[in-house]
Amino acid sequence: MTTPNEPRLPRRFGLLGATALNMTNMMGVGPFITIPLLMSALGGPQAMLGWLVALVIVVCDGMVWSELGAAMPGSGGSFHYLREAFGRERFGRLMAFLFVWQFVLSGPLEIASGYIGFAEYAKYIWKGLTQSGTIFLVIGVGVVNVALLYRRIHSVATITISLWIGTLVTVLAVILTGATHFDARIAFDFPPNAFHFSLGFLLGLGAASRIGIYDYLGYYDVCYIGDEVREPGRVIPRSILISTAAVAVIYLGINLSIIGVVPWREFVPSEAHPESSFIVSLFMQKLYGPRVATLFTLLVLWTAFGSVFALLLGYSRIPFAAAESGYFFRIFGRLHPTKQFPYVSLLVLGAISILAGFFSLGTVIDALIVTRILVQFMGQVFGLILLRRRAPTMPRPYRMWLYPVPALVALLGWIFVFATTDPRVILFGLGVLALGCVTFLLWSWRTRRWPFLLPEAAA
Repeated sequence: MTTPNEPRLPRRFGLLGATALNMTNMMGVGPFITIPLLMSALGGPQAMLGWLVALVIVVCDGMVWSELGAAMPGSGGSFHYLREAFGRERFGRLMAFLFVWQFVLSGPLEIASGYIGFAEYAKYIWKGLTQSGTIFLVIGVGVVNVALLYRRIHSVATITISLWIGTLVTVLAVILTGATHFDARIAFDFPPNAFHFSLGFLLGLGAASRIGIYDYLGYYDVCYIGDEVREPGRVIPRSILISTAAVAVIYLGINLSIIGVVPWREFVPSEAHPESSFIVSLFMQKLYGPRVATLFTLLVLWTAFGSVFALLLGYSRIPFAAAESGYFFRIFGRLHPTKQFPYVSLLVLGAISILAGFFSLGTVIDALIVTRILVQFMGQVFGLILLRRRAPTMPRPYRMWLYPVPALVALLGWIFVFATTDPRVILFGLGVLALGCVTFLLWSWRTRRWPFLLPEAAA
């Protein structure tokens, strides 16, 4: 029997395990499907500037996650931090609800990007795949994903390991191949006036930065399992920093490998070159011919499925945990009667991710990033500042270096990324937030909780 001060879950994750967890979630199909979009954002290899802007933002934001995660190492990540920073029973309850509310949409959007990538790479093998055929393929992959996860966690672990091995093989193959065939003249063939500063340049830089941030998503995943981490005050900050640095090097290697072999003008702009949707297959075909390219395409498909499998597995647990704590709709807290997994949360997120797969990759990425910025990323920056003021004596095993500079840099970065998004996507993000606030008020009124807490209920 555990004492009140003991964690409910064993602390099994050390620095190596925590770093591996972050990197597993960061290294999915992203770099294989976003290179054409990245290069199209600024019309050439200068778009790598956006990738560097994204790196600065996530490094500074990683310090925000590090301080919050080290100080409050419980499961739930942002849900836990926002609730504590803004007050458990008042605005913290609203922020926690809005986090889960947007996550029920943004999580499936991230999963949907993997479905889209899977369908696009399938076109290299399945010549002549029509738009309707692509939709049916997205539906099929999504249904298979849900079906594989509709089981006990023990068998899921084995599937996850096998899928991750395929991911590692694919990533290493691209980097090693690119390193041995790299041509700097192809990679750095800048167009005229590539760095001419203008409004168009800023908008393009914002678009490239959103794509870069999408590729980095997951640098904070260890925070979602904080009560399973050994020495969280030391391990959480270090795992975030190490995983971000390692994945930055890997992504730089992948990007340079591709554009150092395939001239960017052959796939930019991406909308004018449909074949750019399977750029890595073209990369392998250019070097080794169609047979090797076909084999490698199968590896990319394996990687794409592995990423969406891992994402749906982890993300389906977040609404479930919030519902169990009384901060989200009770129905999401239901467990399967015999297999003991959150089947309602799994089915809802699985269904939304399939529907989101009907949109273009660029639209999905923009909507995903914009939806998360307002509550989760910007909310945590303000939450950190609030905690510094309201709870100055709170134990902080890790304190942000040069506070508040990194927090302000992260905040300005998120504002820049948000402001340079298509106005229609911005309205979508604001609409999701507004609808969440209305839903929260209706739910609180029905359950007689803040801000409609009745005197007798409080007593």
